[in-house]
Amino acid sequence: MNYQEIYNKSIESPELFWKEQAKQIQWFKNPSTILSKDDNNYPLWFKDGELNACYLALDKHIEEGYGDDIAIIYDSPVTQTIKKYTFQEVKTEVARLAGGLLSLGLTQGDTAVIYMPMIPQATFAMLACARIGVTHSVVFGGFAPHELAIRIDDCKPRIVITASSGIEVDRLIAYKPLVDEAIELAEHKPQNVIILNRKLGAKIPFKKYDIDYGALVYGSEEVDCVPVKSTHPLYVLYTSGTTGKPKGIVRDTGGYVTALKFSMTHIYGLNPGEVFWAASDVGWVVGHSFIVYGPLINRNTTIVFEGKPIKTPDASTFWRMIAEHKVSAMFTAPTAIRAIKKEDPNGEFIKQYDLSSLRTQFLAGERCDVATLEWYNQHIPVPAIDHWWQTESGWPMIANMMGVEYLPVKPGSAGKAVCGYDIRILGENGQELGPNEEGYVVIKLPLPPGTLMDLWEDNERFKMGYLNKFPGYYFSGDGGFKDEDDYLFITGRVDDVINVAGHRLSTAEMEEIVASHPVVAECAVIGINDDLKGQIPIGLVVMKSNETMESFQLEHEIVQLVREKIGAVASLRNVILVQRLPKTRSGKILRKLMRSIADKETYQIPSTIEDENVIEEIVTALTDYGIIK
Repeated sequence: MNYQEIYNKSIESPELFWKEQAKQIQWFKNPSTILSKDDNNYPLWFKDGELNACYLALDKHIEEGYGDDIAIIYDSPVTQTIKKYTFQEVKTEVARLAGGLLSLGLTQGDTAVIYMPMIPQATFAMLACARIGVTHSVVFGGFAPHELAIRIDDCKPRIVITASSGIEVDRLIAYKPLVDEAIELAEHKPQNVIILNRKLGAKIPFKKYDIDYGALVYGSEEVDCVPVKSTHPLYVLYTSGTTGKPKGIVRDTGGYVTALKFSMTHIYGLNPGEVFWAASDVGWVVGHSFIVYGPLINRNTTIVFEGKPIKTPDASTFWRMIAEHKVSAMFTAPTAIRAIKKEDPNGEFIKQYDLSSLRTQFLAGERCDVATLEWYNQHIPVPAIDHWWQTESGWPMIANMMGVEYLPVKPGSAGKAVCGYDIRILGENGQELGPNEEGYVVIKLPLPPGTLMDLWEDNERFKMGYLNKFPGYYFSGDGGFKDEDDYLFITGRVDDVINVAGHRLSTAEMEEIVASHPVVAECAVIGINDDLKGQIPIGLVVMKSNETMESFQLEHEIVQLVREKIGAVASLRNVILVQRLPKTRSGKILRKLMRSIADKETYQIPSTIEDENVIEEIVTALTDYGIIK
C-alpha cells in the first residue's frame, strides 16, 4: 500500500484497521471488542483484551529464540562506560526486581514513582512495574523536591525507586537528599524508597524506609508476567499544565503497545534486530515510547544515553555513537542539532565518522526551522524528518511515514497526518478552514489507539482541556494550517500567535526567518505588550560560536530580512543578542517565561528548566536593551 491508501483505510474503517494491527501483538486474551466508548463518549480500544507490555518487550523474544540478541546498549560518556545487555540479561534482572516489589507488598493497581538518571536500571524499573501490573510514574531525575512532592501527592505511590546520583556535564547531583526532602514535603508518604548505589561518591542519607536495590534484586526470585486488561494504566506521565499544577497523562496498555508496534515499523521504518536510538530521557514521553517500549516490543536494540550532544566531551558525541553502534535510525530534538551546529558550524566532526549505517534522522520536540534542516542535509545526506506529536498522543500524529512511503519533504512542514489521526484545521467558531488558512489544529474523534485515556483522577480537567472547546474533536492546543497537498504546518502553541495592530502574526514564522541569518545559531521571537500596537515582536538571538558581528549590525540585517519576507507589518524592530536561551531539559525554548519577564508579569520558573541561571542573563539583556525599564 502507498501512504494515501493505508491512511484512507485507517480513517474510513478504524475498527477494521486497528483490529489488523492488534494481530501483530501477542495477547493473553484476544480482544473481541475493538472500539467502544467510555462515559465521556471517548474511545476505548480493545477493552476486553488481556496482555502484558513487559512480556512483549522481553519474554516473547526469548521464547522465539532471540534471548542472546542485544536489547539495550548503555552508553555514558559522562562515566566513560559502555555496556550491552541481552534480552535474557534484561529479563533476569527485571523479573527479579518485580519479585522484590511483590515481596514488599505491591500488587496490581498500585503505583510507583521512578526518579532516576539515564541508566539501564531506569528501564528495568519501568519494565518490572509493567510485569506485575503496577502503574509507574517516571519523574525526571534531578527535579526539585517540591515538584517531586506534587507528583507523589497526586499519584500516591507505594514506593519510590531512585539512584544515588545523576551526572550533569560539570557536576554530580545527589538524588537521595532530594527524594527525602520531597517525602518530607508530601502529604502522602510512600512505604519504601528503593535506592541503587552507583558508587560515584554521592552522599546517601539512610532512612528507615530505605531498601538497597542490589540486595532486593539479588535476594528475590524471578516472577512471571501478570496478564492485565487492555485498559489497565501502564503509566502516568506528568506534563506541565497552564495552571501550574502538572497534568498526569494516563496511558493504557493494549492500545499503546499496538500503536508503538505500528509506529516502529510504519513510521520509523525499522526491521526487528536493527539499532534504534532516541536521544531523549525516560522522564519524557519520547523515552517511554521510543527508548523503552517501542523498540523493545519491535525487537530493536535500543540505546540508553547518559550525556549531552555537546561537552560530553564535545560536539562529536552523536556521530561517534551512530558509527560505533551502527544506528539505523535516530530521533532527537532540533535543539540538539542546533547546539551541535553552534559548536561545529562546518561539520568538521561529522567528517571523522562512518555514518553509513544511518538511514533516517527524525526530529521532534519543537518545530524544526529550515536553517537547521538544511545544515543537517548539507553534512549528512539522509532524510531528516521533522514530525509532530505530544505527551498526550504518546506516538506521532504528523510524520513522513518512512515504513510506508517516503514523501517529498516540505521544509517547515512536519509532513502529513499519520494513520488513525483525522486532523482538521478549525476556525474560532468551529468551522473547517481551507488550504493555507491558519486555525486551531484538532483531531476528529475517535482518536486512534495509544493516545491518552484520561488525566489521573481529574476527568473534569481532561474534558475542559481537550474535549469541550470543539465537541467531537480533540483540541491539540496548537495552531497551524494545511496546504493544498494536505501537508501540515504547525505554527506553535495557540498563545504564540501575536496581534500587532490588528494583524495576527505567527512568531514561529518570524523565527524561521531570523534563524536563516548565517550567523544565527538559534533564536526565539516573542510578543510583548505595547501601548500603541497592543503587541510587538522582539527577537532574542544566540550567535554561532565562531562568528563575530556587532549587535547593532546583526539587528539591522535581521530587521531587514523580516521586513523583506513578511513586510513592515511584522514590526520586528528589536533584536537582542544573548548568550543562551532558557529551555526545558527536553529542549523546548521557554517563550512564555521570557514574555512574562519582558512584560514584568509575575512568573513561575518551571521545574523542567535546564538551568535557572539563564533567567538572570535574560533579565540583564532585556534591561540593558531597554525593554525592561
